[in-house]
Amino acid sequence: MAGVLEDIRVDSDSLDTVLDDLLNTCCARPFDLLGWHPAMTGRGLVIRIWRPDAMDVDIIDEVTGNSLGSASHIAPGLFELKFPDISQPRAYHLLVTNAQHHQFRANDPYQFSNLCRTEPFIRHYWLHHVLGAHLHCVTLSGHSWQGVMFRLYAPHARSVSVIGSFNHWDGRLHPMASSNSGIWRLFIPEVKEGDLYKFELKDQNGQLLPHKADPFSFYAQQAPGNASIVYDSGKYQWQSKKWHQHQGLDRPVSIYEVHLGSWKKAKNGQLLNYTELAEQLVPYVQGMGFTHVEFLPLHEHPFTGSWGYQPVGLFAPTSRYGDPDELKALIDRLHDAGIGVILDWVPAHFPSDSHGLADFDGTHLYEYADPRRGWHPDWQTLIYDYGRPEVRNFLISNALFWFEQFHVDGLRVDAVASMLYLDYSRGEGEWQPNVLGGNEHLEAVQFIKELNEAVYQNYPGAMMIAEESTSWPGVSMPTYDNGLGFGYKWNMGWMHDTLNYLARYPEHRRYHHDQILFSMVYNYSEHFILPLSHDEVVHGKGTLLGRMPGDEWQQFANLRALYGYMFGHPGKKLLFMGAELGSHREWNHDGQLDWFLPEENQYSRGLTTMVKHLNATYQSLPALWHSDYDPTGFQWLITDDELQSVIAFSRHTFSDSPVVVICNFTPVVRQHYRLGVPGAGTWKEVFNSDSREFSGSDVVNELPLVTEPLPMHHQRHSLVMTLPPLATVFLHLTE
Repeated sequence: MAGVLEDIRVDSDSLDTVLDDLLNTCCARPFDLLGWHPAMTGRGLVIRIWRPDAMDVDIIDEVTGNSLGSASHIAPGLFELKFPDISQPRAYHLLVTNAQHHQFRANDPYQFSNLCRTEPFIRHYWLHHVLGAHLHCVTLSGHSWQGVMFRLYAPHARSVSVIGSFNHWDGRLHPMASSNSGIWRLFIPEVKEGDLYKFELKDQNGQLLPHKADPFSFYAQQAPGNASIVYDSGKYQWQSKKWHQHQGLDRPVSIYEVHLGSWKKAKNGQLLNYTELAEQLVPYVQGMGFTHVEFLPLHEHPFTGSWGYQPVGLFAPTSRYGDPDELKALIDRLHDAGIGVILDWVPAHFPSDSHGLADFDGTHLYEYADPRRGWHPDWQTLIYDYGRPEVRNFLISNALFWFEQFHVDGLRVDAVASMLYLDYSRGEGEWQPNVLGGNEHLEAVQFIKELNEAVYQNYPGAMMIAEESTSWPGVSMPTYDNGLGFGYKWNMGWMHDTLNYLARYPEHRRYHHDQILFSMVYNYSEHFILPLSHDEVVHGKGTLLGRMPGDEWQQFANLRALYGYMFGHPGKKLLFMGAELGSHREWNHDGQLDWFLPEENQYSRGLTTMVKHLNATYQSLPALWHSDYDPTGFQWLITDDELQSVIAFSRHTFSDSPVVVICNFTPVVRQHYRLGVPGAGTWKEVFNSDSREFSGSDVVNELPLVTEPLPMHHQRHSLVMTLPPLATVFLHLTE
């Protein structure tokens, strides 16, 4: 197809217009004038060449290497050579002589007119298959050209040019062709993987806009350049077959949340790259027993201090740690170790960096024009226009891209609450009601539903997780049941109530007993994940350990009891990196975790050991995870012992014997404590956060606990045990 010349006749007035646009670097129809064309008069063909950097241009036959002649200079930057005896186009390249009399070879992208005039077929949720920079091979008159097809959606631009390391960032040289669909395109031969590029756009008034990075670039340069990088996204050969395994509502899920840049540094203080992280992070997570890692956003982001939550390149994994294939290799290693990968994903807002999406083609292409909807006051960022199909398709394509190209197992969608409410963080007069007069962001709601339906339709084993902090109904319910369609929701209420309760001195907890009980009132309204995330160790909040009252022993005992209670409570689990170390220092994204602590502090060492043991115990007992979202899988045993700050509950499943979880939230040992249990027989203590192994006081129940037929706590049988101080205990019915 590329070797057949379209007989497109353009009148002289139109040619004058195109030439005038070329001379003013605002041409939208370069193929109307440039490349091979039928001669205006008489027979044969004519080649027109656009080289505003040239004094002379010789045209060389690409197949034979023979000169086809020297082109005449017919206008500033425009050259022409007539071929009265040629009826079909030939492949050629240029020998250019510039003003400094330096001669060099150049390729002319405008000989591939048919390729760039053809409208591509685009599936609306798979835009990344077409848009962006794609390595491409074109054949013309028997010669094959390797190069890159550039496509950019900018429907309101007057002109767009490709600029890059291959053309000295000269916006005059490679104007792109527009189309009725708003997609600009140009194939540039011999552009190769690793070349840098951006787009130079002019708005409808001909005003030059800031140079834009490619919204669909697969790889991006770090600041200050912020250029896009040509990358072959399909060359990586996946090794592991363990993708989307060991997931689901009835599976154990224990997530280790990680910020790659501050998990650990190299010995010289530099960032670890993806390859080094594969060598160190994977065995660590596997050894600690977590089932999943969750990475804070890995989209390219100019501002390191945003931790990735202000992304500019949604399709480009950050190059801070290496190239995209090195990230794929890290994910491959995690999967091979049986560890699932969840990525924080940010569709709620984007920064206003000039090289990004803001005012992209001189209009509010991606964001709402009205600041009452388009500006986020908390983060000083822009908000996507969810009402535009093109924007929804852009975001959903990106979500599917991470599953397709990087084999992630799930997305944790950031800041969902800010998307759902028009008045989020806005005062009176700062927001505009919806068409029904309410504060619900109906367009965002529709987008979220469409997103989840698309992901689950294409990747049924995926985990779609909402960070949503309000009482919006049905966040993790199916869209056909009027839900938002997520698979899971972070339980922010549990997190706030539990941390507020444990931050109180033990003698005061009896007056706030309802805080530790309240989560079960609404527990089965959603598919909850219990998060102790990065948000709880930043912005002056200190650390989890620092919130615990008392001396050092009591602080660590409280923290161990918290983790035990969390792993016993219904819902999947999430701990932010460093929670296993017990640091007194607030997380610093520019630093690294306090890895020295387990070596220097016995309580830190005990806490790390306990988290590892807790993960193993949790995963070995189906009662603790199989029926997380089934009300028949939970039963309160003790809710009314507020004077001693003791609670107890049992976890059940049809496939395994029950587990009883007992928490004593005071530093007082409770001897001869009688506990009603859901089953007669022998119970074994399988976890005790006060164990000597975990640097506790070692008040443990070493001997099996045998029930007696004495009713207690609405159970027909009970047993007598010792409750350790500030501790959580798991009992398992063994006989």
